[in-house]
Amino acid sequence: MASKPAVAATLIAALLIGCANTDRGVGREAFEPASSVEETFRWHRAHPENTAWWDVVGEQQAWYFKNIQQVYPSVTVYRAGPVRELGYRLMDEIANHPVKTPSGTARFADFLNGEDSTTMGLVILHEGEIAFEAYPRMEPYQKPIYWSVAKVLVSTLVAILEDRGLVDVANPIELYIPELKDSELAGISVIDILDMASGIDCTDNYADFDACYFRYETALGDGFRTDSSPDNPYDMLIDFDYGYWAKPGTRFDYSGVNTFLLGWMVEKITGMPFQDAFTREVWRHIGAEADATFFAGRYGVPLTHGGFTSSLRDLARFGLLFTPSYGGVSDRRIVSDRYLDRILYGGRPELLANSRFGPPPPSDVKHNVYQWDLVFDNGDFYKGGWSGQGLLINAERDYVAVYAGYFKDAEHSEIDLLPILREVLEDVFGNP
Repeated sequence: MASKPAVAATLIAALLIGCANTDRGVGREAFEPASSVEETFRWHRAHPENTAWWDVVGEQQAWYFKNIQQVYPSVTVYRAGPVRELGYRLMDEIANHPVKTPSGTARFADFLNGEDSTTMGLVILHEGEIAFEAYPRMEPYQKPIYWSVAKVLVSTLVAILEDRGLVDVANPIELYIPELKDSELAGISVIDILDMASGIDCTDNYADFDACYFRYETALGDGFRTDSSPDNPYDMLIDFDYGYWAKPGTRFDYSGVNTFLLGWMVEKITGMPFQDAFTREVWRHIGAEADATFFAGRYGVPLTHGGFTSSLRDLARFGLLFTPSYGGVSDRRIVSDRYLDRILYGGRPELLANSRFGPPPPSDVKHNVYQWDLVFDNGDFYKGGWSGQGLLINAERDYVAVYAGYFKDAEHSEIDLLPILREVLEDVFGNP
């Protein structure tokens, strides 16, 4: 029998070997604190006054984005069952791919770590396994806010209910939310709300405190509240009096109010708060590593259009539901072929072509649909967040990319990750 010191030495050696080989130094071999006591205290005390909490940039914004759960109330999306581990098959072709930056040509991995990028973390899955993973400005266990990426969580839940015959997207919204039957919102079809073509005059506006959209944000506790702010978003939309800028179904205009209406519809159909419906239908079935949350700054109402937080790996697990590798995380087929077909082929190109604001979409964009911002000719479909977040999926090529970021400065001088990421993925996976 080996002596106690010999056994102890063997165990220590095994632990050290395990630490060296686990996740290639990405974050499971040891726990590193994401913030010091002093830093936490400093950023809490630096909370902006007389403006919204997110109306900051740089290091302060990055800290809030990674730690919003300790600054504001949230509601929980619960995991269940054993964790479905993601395999590792790291691809040097991704890390070493040359990309052009203002500082010159660099390896993709070096670009992410450099001054031109504000990407906090990026996970790329291929065929259900991690092909690339980097956390240049966060810890792997942190749960950043993804802002508008949350919108496709809502539309996916609508699609699930649609698959069950509980929703017909051709119907007007008041059929599912009777409180709206006498409101200005009555008569808008669910599909026009899904496709950001409701026509309501409530475009995203983060600057004007009196604008429809900012007042909606304050009703959720996400904007700077004044004495005239609406008490809650439900009553505000029942009493909606901002009118229309276009006939529903004819033109694209981005508004989180559309997403809230869809989430409210889910609540009415399921009879439960949105976060619980998302727990029941999705999150508890994907082998997530951790619970997720929604920002819920006022009355426990989740910010369904933008308040979702989770680890990058867990959001990537959600993305796998849209790929042939869904079985790696779920025993259930949650995203149907019908819904995936609708995303890829069921959009209306005329909506983006007649967008209220902004330039025409890139030439390789086919359409927007079901809250997804862009569906590309090569099969990529993408949902972006306000300040450097994204979910990019290609079902045919079986890859998922999830990333989180922030604004470097008031000029937003950081480089947009999406075109660089798509170039890398196209070169690596697009050529047989």
